[in-house]
Amino acid sequence: MYIKKILLAIALLGLIAGGIFAYYVYQAVFSPNTSFENETKTVYIPTGGTYTELIEVISPMVKDIYSFDRIARRKGYIDNIKAGRYIIKKGLNNNEIINVLRSKNEPIQVSFNNQERLENLAGRIAVQIEADSISLLKAFQEKAFLEAKGFSSETSLAMYVPNKYEFFWNTSAEQFRDRMLKEYNKFWNESRLSKAKKIGLTPAQVCTVASIVQKETAKVDERPRVAGVYMNRYTNGWKLDADPTVIYAIKKHRNDWDVVIKRVLYKDLELDSPYNTYKYTALPPGPITMPDISSIDAVLNYEKHEYYFFVANVENFGYHKFAKTLSQHNRNKKQYVKWINEKGINR
Repeated sequence: MYIKKILLAIALLGLIAGGIFAYYVYQAVFSPNTSFENETKTVYIPTGGTYTELIEVISPMVKDIYSFDRIARRKGYIDNIKAGRYIIKKGLNNNEIINVLRSKNEPIQVSFNNQERLENLAGRIAVQIEADSISLLKAFQEKAFLEAKGFSSETSLAMYVPNKYEFFWNTSAEQFRDRMLKEYNKFWNESRLSKAKKIGLTPAQVCTVASIVQKETAKVDERPRVAGVYMNRYTNGWKLDADPTVIYAIKKHRNDWDVVIKRVLYKDLELDSPYNTYKYTALPPGPITMPDISSIDAVLNYEKHEYYFFVANVENFGYHKFAKTLSQHNRNKKQYVKWINEKGINR
């Protein structure tokens, strides 16, 4: 009888202990274990990241890092760390958090425009994906890649069509570059290639003219007319006489890309540079900035007219006055020069 009581007591203790253990396991696995008040938190796991590094990142986001660690080990996650960007929702339990980290690498929207050089583009992209600006620039400038794909160091900027694209955060520099080539080839579809051929330009040359149009006017509705001026001059063998190309030539000559030039002087027009369209009839070797899609399409669909000149319209800022003859242009220019002198803009 005494032995039966002992066995019964042991059994009861076992049940209690089992219940406590089961409760503990349930709590560890299924109880909410987030510690933040916002609806979500983002976890970034770098390429080659270790479990120790993950624990450091996620510790501030969970209430009990020890229970998280135990479940992570039980599920074999510690040997299966995957780089990427993961969204942890408020109220998730350890099991759910680990499932997210194992399988739900969230894409991001990468956008860029108005980059003057590859260096600027690399810096812009580096703040959006894992790859740093040095590795990105190296991939952008890789000579073998450019030659194989029909680009040069001067035309390479044309390969990056400004837009919004979906990427995984842990995209490498080479993966980003290669994806941009695919997007470039997709952008230059049969329709655009046909239009470029019809106006006698290659895609790279279209981007070069578009980059000048981009710098000349911020008004999208005016870009086809400005493009028409440059195409009139180009197809008739005239120099483009585009101030933005001179400004670019000065920056390149000085190797000072931060200098602000508000007024082009007559002495600047003598700078010997293939980008100086006051000195050379040919198009510049490549784009002087990254043109928007609107500027590219403005060149491909440029307005047919008889204008050969234009100057800033001081009566309607942002727009320009267009002229068919030099005498008309000089009258328009006189008004602009008077205004700029009154403003004291000497450089």
